Formats: sequence, C-alpha cells, structure tokens
Amino acid sequence: MRLSRNTRIQLLVLLAVTATAVAVMLFGLVRLPSLVGLGRYTVTVELPAAAGLYERANVTYRGTEVGEVRAVNLTPDNVEAVLSLRSDIQIPSDLVAEVHSVSAVGEQYVALSPRTADAPPLRDGDRVPADRTTTPVDINDLLDATNRGLKAIPGDNLRNLVDESYIAFNGLGPDISRLIKGTTSLAADADKSLPELLNVTDNIAPLLNTQTETSDSLRQWARRLADISGQLRDRDADVQGIVRDAAAGGDKVRELFDSLQMTVPILAANLAGVAPVMVTYRPALEQILVLLPQGVAAVQAIAVANRFSKQAYNGSFLSFNLNFNLPPVCSTGFLPAQQRRSPALEDYPDRPTGHLYCRVPQDSQFNVRGARNLPCVTRPGKRAPTVEMCESDENYVPLNDGLNWKGDPNATLSGQAIPEQPFATSPAAQAHPIAIAPYDPATGMYVTPDGQVLHQRDLEQTKDPKRSWQSMLLPPEAGER
Repeated sequence: MRLSRNTRIQLLVLLAVTATAVAVMLFGLVRLPSLVGLGRYTVTVELPAAAGLYERANVTYRGTEVGEVRAVNLTPDNVEAVLSLRSDIQIPSDLVAEVHSVSAVGEQYVALSPRTADAPPLRDGDRVPADRTTTPVDINDLLDATNRGLKAIPGDNLRNLVDESYIAFNGLGPDISRLIKGTTSLAADADKSLPELLNVTDNIAPLLNTQTETSDSLRQWARRLADISGQLRDRDADVQGIVRDAAAGGDKVRELFDSLQMTVPILAANLAGVAPVMVTYRPALEQILVLLPQGVAAVQAIAVANRFSKQAYNGSFLSFNLNFNLPPVCSTGFLPAQQRRSPALEDYPDRPTGHLYCRVPQDSQFNVRGARNLPCVTRPGKRAPTVEMCESDENYVPLNDGLNWKGDPNATLSGQAIPEQPFATSPAAQAHPIAIAPYDPATGMYVTPDGQVLHQRDLEQTKDPKRSWQSMLLPPEAGER
C-alpha cells in the first residue's frame, strides 16, 4: 500500500502531538520522575495523630507547594508521615511541621514553617520530632462542642439573636466587606511588624498598671469632660457665635501682635529669665494664689462695716494703737552701733559685705517675718535666711544665743561671719569712727553704742531767754560777737 506525501505528513504530525501529550501526562500530571524518586528526597514527620492526613496530600513551604505525603504509617507511639520533597528547594532543618485544613471540612496538608533561616537544609532521611509538630483540632470534637454550646442557649434567645442580627446587619454587606478587607490588611501589616508588636505586648503591663492605679483620676477626668461637653451643648448658640466671630477676633489679635512686635521679643526674653525662678518657686506661687482671694475678701470687708449706716461718710473701721518699742527693735546680726550711718547723711555708699538680717532664734517673738524664717522651696520643712544655707545641710544658728542685750549684739558664740561697714580712707577715721547716740533733752536719757541706757541732763546748750528770732535782726550788743 502506497501512502501519499500529505498522508505521511499528517501521520507524523499526529505522532508528534501524541508523544507530546503523553510526555505532558507522564511528567506534568503523573509526575513520573517523582514516582521513581528522581529529584526528590524523603523526610519523616512524627505526628501525635493522623488528623485526617492522607497519602498524596500536599506539602507547602512558606505557602509554596514543595512536595507531597508519600505515606502515613502507624507506629506504637505515634503516627509517621513520610514526605517526598523537591531537592531543588532548600528548606532549613530547624522548622515546625503543622497539619492544616484547607477549610473547616476540607482536605488536610502539611505546612513547613522555619524557625531560623540560617539552619542547615534538610537532607534525605531527616526526621522532624513530635515536639515540633502540631495537628488541628478534630472537626468532630469541634462540632460536638458547638452543638453543646448551642444547646446551652435557650431557643427563644437564640431566635431573638438571629432576628436582631438580621436587623442589625441588614443592608450592611458592603460595609462589612470593607471591614473584613481592612481587618485583613491590618493583620498583614501586623504580621510584618510582629517584633514591634511583641515588644509592645511584653512592655505594656506597666502602662496598664498605671491606668489601673489612676482609675479614679480617669473617672474624674471623664466626669469633668462630660460636664464640659454638656455645657457646650447647652450653649451651642454661644459656641457658634464664637466660631463665627473668630476670624474677626483673630484679625484683631494679629493687629495687636503687629503693634507689639518690637516689644514682644523683649518681653519674651524677660519671661525666659523669670520662668526658671517661677518654676523653682511654684509651691510659693500656688500658696499666694490660694491666699489671694481670702486676702481680697478681707480687704473688701473693711469697707462694708458702715456701708448702710447713717454716718456722714463711708469709710472703714480701723483701730490705730501707737505701740512704742513693742516688741523691741532687733539689732542682733546688724552692724554695731558705732558703724551705723546717721539718717541725716545723703550719700549712698556700697552695701556692707555679708548678710545683714535679724539673727535671733527662729522661734523668737522679734521680727517673726524676718529672713531667718524664710521657707526653703527645695527643702520642704526647712527655713533659712540664705539660698546657700537652704541648699546645704547647714542649719540656722542664732548669734550670741539670740540675746542682743548680752554685751555687743554682734558678739558671736557660733563663729559666724559678721558684716563690716567700710569707713573712710583716713586711718584716723577708721580707728575712731564717729558714734551717734540719740538724746532726749526732756528726760535726759540716751542710749550708748554698746546698748546701755544712761541719764544725764544739761547736755544741750542753755537757752538764752533774751534771744529770739527778732533779736537776730538787731545789731549785737557790746561784748557779743
């Protein structure tokens, strides 16, 4: 039988297509090389239970199919699954083998998850111990637990739950879909930031404990916020007026700052220098703000004593009592009497070196608001006359046991430094300073520089009864010059 040329060509094409189809079936579908073990190696996984795993189930590594289950064998202690893996994919030996299900009632597969990427790769004949394998919950146990849970719910309540859920979610399909997609994206992003999330989870306990310890403050803050919100709601018209007029007010404020742009920097610089002092003395400022309203109320109360009376004037009831030398003047700690300047002098010499203040005991009745009783802001409970003494461990010690009548009021028994007044440059003036002692000609009494009270009359010039202011206009008599 003789075949034509076209017939022979068609037969050759049919033969080539058939051979290609057979090759695809053998190598692609049947996977002939894997059946004979070419390009494959086997790994045994020890499982506590088969968990529905079957022969020829898929094996994945990081979501990619890398092999199949060759056999599932029962042993006296557990179940062994023999995995046939592709040799062209390097899988770390330090891994976890997890049996998962495609769906709640779907087929099972083995997922290989590496614990460290720098471990050596798996080799033919390696074993994965049971402590590094997991299996899913038995679907029968899950269904039984679900059935028991549903039976525990009364039928009427379950029916109401279904009806209310239908009402609640009716028409919200697109929104729920977006919520699910957003949750999925959030979970994916969280998986990428897993170390940071674990760090937050491990270290969030102190923050939560702080919230628990300050729960009362948080409740009080919430109540106050609710009060503020209620007031804003009740005064909605006023709030709208503020928002409506805010632009014009902002323009006025801008014009104010433009007019003050030359002085605001200077004011800000001055405030920057004052701010640290205000921070240091914050408790004292708070105390002033606490006492200021009471002080203002007391001052205002003075003027209301005769407000509605029939007196001809409206004034305040004040009682002025003249107390002379009660209590006595404190001179302990100040310059000695012979170094004090006369009030008649009009010059202004340099301030004496050292600290000048009343150095009597702190519980003395003299000068109770003196420098010795100033409270130390940085040392609560301590009082001292200087900042240096406040900041140090030194305690205040009065001069001369606090007795200014005991000899020289500046004679000290504690070794404290005594301020000295610089005198004129003349050595004579420095050696013999001029002492000033007030003298009362009516009583003849005066106080010496050492504090003694003496009595002596006729110290002033005797008044001439013949002399008067008119005699100053007359020529002097004979013998008067």
